[in-house]
Amino acid sequence: MAEAENKNILVEVEDLRMHFPIYKGILRRQVGAVKAVDGLTFDIRRGETLGLVGESGCGKSTTGRAILRLYNPTAGKIKFEGSNIADLNRSDLRKMRPRMQMIFQDPQASLNPRMTVGSIVSEPLDEHGVVSGKQKKARVSELLDAVGLDPSFINRYPHEFSGGQRQRIGIARALALDPEFIVCDEPIAALDVSIQAQVVNLLEDLQGKLGLTYLFISHDLSMVRHIADRVAVMYLGKVMELASVDQLFKNPKHPYTKALLSAVPVPDPKIEAKRERIILKGDVPNPANPPSGCVFSTRCPVAEKKCFDLSPQWRDLGGDRYVACHLADR
Repeated sequence: MAEAENKNILVEVEDLRMHFPIYKGILRRQVGAVKAVDGLTFDIRRGETLGLVGESGCGKSTTGRAILRLYNPTAGKIKFEGSNIADLNRSDLRKMRPRMQMIFQDPQASLNPRMTVGSIVSEPLDEHGVVSGKQKKARVSELLDAVGLDPSFINRYPHEFSGGQRQRIGIARALALDPEFIVCDEPIAALDVSIQAQVVNLLEDLQGKLGLTYLFISHDLSMVRHIADRVAVMYLGKVMELASVDQLFKNPKHPYTKALLSAVPVPDPKIEAKRERIILKGDVPNPANPPSGCVFSTRCPVAEKKCFDLSPQWRDLGGDRYVACHLADR
C-alpha cells in the first residue's frame, strides 16, 4: 500500500529551507538571515492541484521558486519522482527543466516586450533544441490554439493584448515542453475579476487533457477552494496546516487557518451578518528575527505558555490531515 502511495507522489519536499543572508558594513559581513522558507515538509500527488495560501510575504512564491530550483535551497530535499533535485549540478538540472515549468504572476512583466508571441512561446523549444523549422511553427500554433488564442497572432507583440490574453501566452510558453508539473505563482492576481474565472477554467481544462500536476499559489481562498484538491496554509515561512479542501474549509484545526477563513466573505447576507470574525492583533513578525516557539504565538488568540517556548511538531492528525499546533486536538 505504501509503495503504491509513493508511486502516486510526483513532488516530495522534506525540511526545505530558503534563507537569504543579511550583510552589513564595509566588509559585508553576514549578520543574520531572512528565513523566507523555514522547514517545509509536504508532497504533491500526480494529477492533483495543491493550493498554497497565506498572507503576502509569508514565503509562498519563494517556496515555488525553490522547488523548481530557480533558487538554490539553503537546506532540505526536493524529490521529483523520487530523485532529489536539490543538489543537482547545472547540466543535470537542465535535463530536468522541461518536466517542471512556471506560470508567473504578472504577465506584463514576464513577457519580453521586444519579442513576438511566436518567439516567446517558441523560446523553450529553441533553448532545448526540441523542434525547428516548420515543426516549430506548427507546435507554436498548436499551443496558442490550446490556450484559446488565434494562431494568426503569432507575429504580434505583448502590448497588443489584454492582461488575460497575455497570461494565456505565458501559459502556452509553460506548456511548450510538455511538462508534468507546473508552479502557478498567483496566475490570476494581476487580472480583472471578470477574466480570473476564465484563466482558472483554462488551467483546469488543460490539467484534465494533459494530466498536469499544479502547485497553485494564491491569497484568494475562494479561488483555491474552487481549483485545489488539497490546501497548505503558510505563515512566516512555515506550513501551519495541510488538509483536503473539504476538511480545511469545513473544520479548520489551526488558529491561523480559522482566522484566514473568517475573513472570506459569504454570499448569503443572513449568514454573513451572524458570522464571527477573528481579528488578529499586531503585525507579522520580521522573518529575519522570528519569535521563539510557535511563529504564530505572538498573534494567536488562544496561545498558551508552551506555544511561546516550544516549536510545535509537524504531525499527522489522521485522515490525510497535518498540522503544526500544540492545541489542534482541542
